[in-house]
Amino acid sequence: MNRETLISNIRFKESFLCVGLDSDIDKLPVPFTKDLEGLVSFNAAIIEATKDYCVSYKVNTAFYERYGSGGWEALEKTRALLPSSHYLIADAKRADIGNTTHQYARAFFEQMDFDAVTVAPYMGRDSVEPFLNYPGKWTILLAVTSNIGSEDFQLLTDSEGIPLYARVARKAVSWADPDRLMFVCGATRPEQLEVMRKTAPDHFFLVPGVGAQGGSLEEVCKNCMTDDVGILVNSSRSIIYASSDADFQSAAENKAEQLQKEMAHILSKGL
Repeated sequence: MNRETLISNIRFKESFLCVGLDSDIDKLPVPFTKDLEGLVSFNAAIIEATKDYCVSYKVNTAFYERYGSGGWEALEKTRALLPSSHYLIADAKRADIGNTTHQYARAFFEQMDFDAVTVAPYMGRDSVEPFLNYPGKWTILLAVTSNIGSEDFQLLTDSEGIPLYARVARKAVSWADPDRLMFVCGATRPEQLEVMRKTAPDHFFLVPGVGAQGGSLEEVCKNCMTDDVGILVNSSRSIIYASSDADFQSAAENKAEQLQKEMAHILSKGL
């Protein structure tokens, strides 16, 4: 999916919601068997409940890889369920030397045909380039994250007072234009979103942390929304686990609809 189509979908749906399929067998609602078959069936139900309210899905591959070959099969079945009308993200956080990275890119862009994959930047440009070389595909680079451990490295400042995450982003924007490169920016520290927007004024941000992690949707929008919207806000647990009972599907739909309405309101105000 190209940038123009993504922006058009956001405007049409009045939504920049990305639903994260961080589906955990141990947390499946009552109606499902706690196995890979139940996991895929749960994903199908969540997709059906939320597809009208979101423009994107993000599949966290760790929740599938843990089960080995059966987990990969469940990942491929889940990918087949995802609507082609949506922007589809493999949340795999890959990076390695160039030849290895090329194999990762082939897996997620050719074999499974995702639109985008999340990538760790700290091995440098040659570890990212094989992803960037795929026409029509996106690389979503980890920039500043919302976990506690982000303080260990990302927030360290240099002699000029510039944090490491901003230095990384400043370098990365020279690797690819906003049609191919996006950044992961956590929602829980709005001041960092503001720094990132100044560093990458035209790139889209994938913003996790609204919902279960406590990030504010309005604060996110105030600090990094652009004229082209410029953000996808990911919500995982607060939607897919909105209920653990038989009403899980309607609860997920209600939560997705609520977020979509909040986004439509924000878009109407032009924040």
